Amino acid sequence: MKGVRELQTLRFDEKQGLTIGAAVTLREIIESDTVTKRFPIIKESASTIGDSTLRNRATLVGNICNASPATDSAPALLVLDAVVNIRKKSGIRSVPMREFFKGVKKTVLGRDELVTSVNVPLPPEGSRGGYLKARRVMGEDLAIVGVGGLATENGNERKSIRLAYASVAPTPVRAFEAETIFRRQAPIQQLLDEALPIVMKTISPISDVRGGREYRANLVRILTRRLVERLWEAS
Repeated sequence: MKGVRELQTLRFDEKQGLTIGAAVTLREIIESDTVTKRFPIIKESASTIGDSTLRNRATLVGNICNASPATDSAPALLVLDAVVNIRKKSGIRSVPMREFFKGVKKTVLGRDELVTSVNVPLPPEGSRGGYLKARRVMGEDLAIVGVGGLATENGNERKSIRLAYASVAPTPVRAFEAETIFRRQAPIQQLLDEALPIVMKTISPISDVRGGREYRANLVRILTRRLVERLWEAS
């Protein structure tokens, strides 16, 4: 698979956005000037996957096709409204990232299908994204909780926020309902106080060897607040 030239594409243009082929490694993504400049949230999330040796071989497409609830690249792709391109013998179909995951280790892929690439549209002008990951050690470890966010300036001192999570539900999830709270013009702490209870209804954390259910829920509150405040001030 790594030798198939068509799967090695890492390309950007203003209309199509960013195209990441299935054979493009995480290292190539992290070192890409285009990704660094235009899609820093992808670089930030990819940098948390595994260690440097693994990132030399592992791919972003492999990360999402593994379909772990703790998939680090998923929150970034979800808030960026990415699309997954799928091929089989009879043709090609494209699936929005928010519809790609179907359960723990389950995706929409059929037995005769493979992902060829992921397309990421250019974020709105003035957007700023970020990814925060809680883990047991600052090295190769799965996320206890992962939070991705994208803040966009909407004019008149208004901003919008997109939020997505890993390792807090059977699949990575986007908090669409909670995002609507941030469309109002109000102090950020007030908006967070209103949005967080909705976020907590969106997720369903479990207890496992990496952390308890209550611990994960508390991390969601802490990391969401920390990330939104950071993006809100910077965007």
